[in-house]
Amino acid sequence: MKLIHATALAAIALVTSLPATAQQGYPNKAIRVIVPFAAGSTTDIIARAITDKMSASMGQPIVVDNRGGASGTIGQAAVATAAPDGYTIMIHSSSHTVSPSTFAKLSFDTVNDFAGVTPISSTPNVLVIAPSKNIKTLPQLVANAKANPGKMNFASAGQGSATHLNAEKFKMAAQIDAVNIPFKGSAEAVTEVLAGRVDYYFSPIAPVIGQIKEGQLLALAVGSPRRASALPDVPTTAESGVPGSEFNFWIGMMAPAKTPRDIVNRLHDEVVKALATPEVKERFLKLGADAWTLKPEQFDAYIKEEIKSNASLVKAAGLQVTN
Repeated sequence: MKLIHATALAAIALVTSLPATAQQGYPNKAIRVIVPFAAGSTTDIIARAITDKMSASMGQPIVVDNRGGASGTIGQAAVATAAPDGYTIMIHSSSHTVSPSTFAKLSFDTVNDFAGVTPISSTPNVLVIAPSKNIKTLPQLVANAKANPGKMNFASAGQGSATHLNAEKFKMAAQIDAVNIPFKGSAEAVTEVLAGRVDYYFSPIAPVIGQIKEGQLLALAVGSPRRASALPDVPTTAESGVPGSEFNFWIGMMAPAKTPRDIVNRLHDEVVKALATPEVKERFLKLGADAWTLKPEQFDAYIKEEIKSNASLVKAAGLQVTN
């Protein structure tokens, strides 16, 4: 009896010493991915491309739950208060690091209520202009703006959007004075630039790559730190003589804070695996997105630093803070 009792105790000790995911066989049910934007947005498309592959690899359904509204903060709040068990996660954009500066009050802490899993992609914006403007290079645009302070304008897909912040960072780095013309989205902004009614636009690549290839729009530079794989011959704004103008628009995965580290690491590894598949690579190329990953702890550190840098950018741009 003593031997049986000792064996049973040893077995219990072994089981309780195993990681939580080993006990539960993570994942053993469907995973919900909250996307804080509407279906059809770039963030949503990338989320679905990745989660389709992750679902097949992990053997469980992964359901995308679109929670749009309030610049993504509705979806953020839902994830911040979710159980930290790996079954509710978030795929968001760099807007995650802007909301602390554009909202006076948030129901969550952007740093302490989330655990970074990994970035998924860097999605560069490209500065486009109509050929009718007779501006063929970025230095020419800068020279024109300096010669006509306050007379040039640029489109954005709304106040505080990535397209707006990219343009504001470029404006400050180039030391030019240009006026923001906000629109409801990229489609309207592109239409106005094509017509020549607005001078230029830092557009996501996907909505304008067709017009660029057909010569309807000129691509002067990309706003990202590195050249875009979809437009390899287009230089960055820094390469074109405006250092400090780089703006990295990213899409990444986060989980609620206190999610077990082995679950976070498993999710990280599954994203990396999905990014390596030919189907995802092809999809990203069409979207103008470049795969980009970091280790979870690196992503957490990156988010903290970007919150600080975006706070300075929002203040310098004079963006209105929402109460």
